[in-house]
Amino acid sequence: MPDENKLGGKIRQLREMREMSVEQLAEQSHCHVDLLRHMEDGDLVPSLTPLMNISRALGVRLGTLLDDEPHDGPLLVKAGQSPNIVHFSGKDPEAKKSNLDFYSIGAGKKDRHMEPFLIDVQSRNGEHPPLSSHEGEEFIYVLEGQIEINYGKTDYILEAGDSIYYDSVVPHDVHARGGTARILAVVYAPF
Repeated sequence: MPDENKLGGKIRQLREMREMSVEQLAEQSHCHVDLLRHMEDGDLVPSLTPLMNISRALGVRLGTLLDDEPHDGPLLVKAGQSPNIVHFSGKDPEAKKSNLDFYSIGAGKKDRHMEPFLIDVQSRNGEHPPLSSHEGEEFIYVLEGQIEINYGKTDYILEAGDSIYYDSVVPHDVHARGGTARILAVVYAPF
């Protein structure tokens, strides 16, 4: 398993602690068995929606999957020193590359209700991936580049300095336009 991707091992450990088979977790999380196997082997990290469904099926917060050693008190992250990076394949069915690089800036904060990330977002070269949805809310602030957000039947173009706050139960997709962009995203997912 790649060093950057400890997520699969955590999913496997939590699943085995609950004495669940991969098939049972697939059924409860509404994920395909092959997707779960690829994740547990460290080959793939999908978009946030399947991860949220998996965390819910395992009875843990999303942060539990993304954290190493949670601690009490405030969490300080100095510039350029995000402790975790997760390479998400997004909705690339072949999972050949990372479309989203998530730098967790809340990892380790115990019992948090929000998941803050710095995210490097790649453009999709004209592809139109399916929209996804999950419970909760998302706040996105564009730091660099240009972002397109497909939200329901409406498309939004955001430039550096623009932000958007939306209910993530509405089907949506976030991708860069014309190259790489960087965003600050805060995701709230009720447990």
